[in-house]
Amino acid sequence: MRNKIPQQLPIVYPFIDHEHARELRRISDILDQMPEASSLVYDDLVAHGPLISTGRPGLSGDQALRLFLLKQMNGFSYEELAFHLADSRCYRAFCGFGIDEKSPGKSALQQNIKRIQPDTMELINRLVLEEARLKKVENGRKVRVDCTVVESNIHNPSDSSLLYDCVRVLARVMEDGRQQADTAFTNHTRRAKRRSLVILNAKTKKKRKKLYRDLLKVTGDTVVMAENMVHSGCDFVTRVQLLHFIRLAKMVITQTGRRVLQGESVPSSEKVVSIFEEHTDIIIKDRRDVYYGHKICLTSGKSGMFLDCVVEDGNPADSELACEMVDRQTVLYGRPPRQAAFDGGFASQGNLRKIKDTGVKDVMFSKKRGLKVVDMAKSTWVYKKLRNFRAGIEGMISFLKRCFGAGRCTWRGLSSFKSYVWGSVVSANLLILARHTME
Repeated sequence: MRNKIPQQLPIVYPFIDHEHARELRRISDILDQMPEASSLVYDDLVAHGPLISTGRPGLSGDQALRLFLLKQMNGFSYEELAFHLADSRCYRAFCGFGIDEKSPGKSALQQNIKRIQPDTMELINRLVLEEARLKKVENGRKVRVDCTVVESNIHNPSDSSLLYDCVRVLARVMEDGRQQADTAFTNHTRRAKRRSLVILNAKTKKKRKKLYRDLLKVTGDTVVMAENMVHSGCDFVTRVQLLHFIRLAKMVITQTGRRVLQGESVPSSEKVVSIFEEHTDIIIKDRRDVYYGHKICLTSGKSGMFLDCVVEDGNPADSELACEMVDRQTVLYGRPPRQAAFDGGFASQGNLRKIKDTGVKDVMFSKKRGLKVVDMAKSTWVYKKLRNFRAGIEGMISFLKRCFGAGRCTWRGLSSFKSYVWGSVVSANLLILARHTME
């Protein structure tokens, strides 16, 4: 049975005298001052089913939140987190596990941490920012905005590899469900694998097109067999899985036929780049680098803390996001920032006018794009100061990716993707706030 508030605080090991331990202790003190955060997480933990009074006591909201933060701060897998939680006295003290209390295993950690929703982490970030405001660390008066990409955990997509994925996954699901359906099917996985490998090494377009025709036929035959199994009375779980992957396989077959056989240029918005992470967007950066994941827009303050984060749908131009990010700051703090600095991609005459109309005194775009300094800031000196200030967000984004796993999301599903990103942001903010307030 989960306890929203522990009936009795456990006896834990004291923190050791080490810099990392002092940071954890300070973060723990900050979380103790925000009991609303653990209540929000607790609501997510119990939202998936009723409380039961038997079995081992579940994790509290406070423990699940601290475990999530610990995982992101160190880049642990669930297995590594389970080991360090059992081995480290500081981590056990940070997460509130008693001296004689057995720590949870990797499965229990995964089940609890993955229940935390992205909206919950966004609200917790606002609580952290309120603590930063009360401690006079960050007031949101001077902000800088930039975009980056968080990649999905997928392989580099090609039409041949996607077709092979469709065949092998459909064959695996049919293999698991054929006893209930009492139907036979032909497994084309090995044939599809051979064709996909030969396509990668084909030297001429004519030979490659011939191999693609055979691979498309194999994939189409597999889809037909899967549809027959759906109508033959397989169990509910198998039917749902088959319908899901049949839909994606048909989309992959269509886009491959259009691109390879008909020579069309398929728009990015109509492409499937993964049948496992179908929410993944194609992000082309600077017209040369291609990423597969989601574009995120970040707002940072003078303290280095991340004030806001938005996981975008598709690949909108930076110029479409400038006003939205300023408006979100107005909602967050109840007033617009006094100064705002942006990358050159956000620059436009319309954006400058709209941002100024919200009450922002000084606006800086790192590339002027025809704009005059006198229209953006009150002096050239202020413009240069804001330009130098904006450059600092590049290092903070690097810090977020290197130290908190925001370079590549290893969780599956769009909701989990957003939770992962927000977990990285909240972890970074708590560490920055702890370092600002350590004595």
